[in-house]
Amino acid sequence: MLTAEYLASCEKMIRQGSSTFHKAFGYLPSPRREAVFVIYAFCRMIDDSVDEPDRSPYTIDELEELFTSLETASGHFIWPSLRWLFESFPVTKTPFLRQMEGQRKDLILTQYDSLEQLEQYCYLVAGTVGEMLLPVLHDAPDQAVSEAGISLGKALQIVNIVRDIGEDKGRGRRYVPLQWMEDSGYTLRDFEQGTVNDAFRSLIDRLERLAREWLEQGLHGIESYPASSGFSVELAARYYAAILDEVKAMDYAVYRKRAYVGSFAKLRLYRAMKRKYSEEGGAESGGAVSAL
Repeated sequence: MLTAEYLASCEKMIRQGSSTFHKAFGYLPSPRREAVFVIYAFCRMIDDSVDEPDRSPYTIDELEELFTSLETASGHFIWPSLRWLFESFPVTKTPFLRQMEGQRKDLILTQYDSLEQLEQYCYLVAGTVGEMLLPVLHDAPDQAVSEAGISLGKALQIVNIVRDIGEDKGRGRRYVPLQWMEDSGYTLRDFEQGTVNDAFRSLIDRLERLAREWLEQGLHGIESYPASSGFSVELAARYYAAILDEVKAMDYAVYRKRAYVGSFAKLRLYRAMKRKYSEEGGAESGGAVSAL
């Protein structure tokens, strides 16, 4: 049973960890909304076990062991919350285990050479989130819709990579493929020095085009979702696309600061999406404009 206390703990994690996700998916009706909060909370714990091990209640190995024996896992609110999720929706353990595999890559592979390497990583850490969410958000997804969900997850990860280049560099990680750097004339020395020049702008523009391509693929079949789910999914996609706009607006200064979409910009996107879905039949939002 998902108690109010457990739900509040999961919602706190998504509110603190990603205001974008919290705002986009907070409009879902119950119990889809609660299920998204639970999924996010566990994914956050998986990520923190690698990126913030000193603050994490579990190591990645402990998380995997407890998740594998979920039926008897105890000691943290996430375990009864996950049991509720699996009892309430046709979610499987496979994408969660694959995400753990992807997070482990951050411990051994910190410098990427090719797009193929990067795309595999994006699938493991973010495409899998699409696989987790789909049984919650869609009543009968076909293969094309499932593949679109994976594409959307990968797209959001590319946006994260662009936004977090400076933070990741501080952790000794470079997700931007060396092959693409060389194609743009951007050197490893440039990267280490955090140089923003025309070659860097060209490189980021190429990553932006890839992200937008995958974003559009990710919205394939959005009309087949329940209206409230489609509204939240498309709103999240538009919020993330706006991060790319902010990167350009601050002249690609991603080594020094994080691009973010302000409250007024999010409100404009929300209103645009609400108009669109009202014209198409309306979305049963689970929140209010004041939530923004």
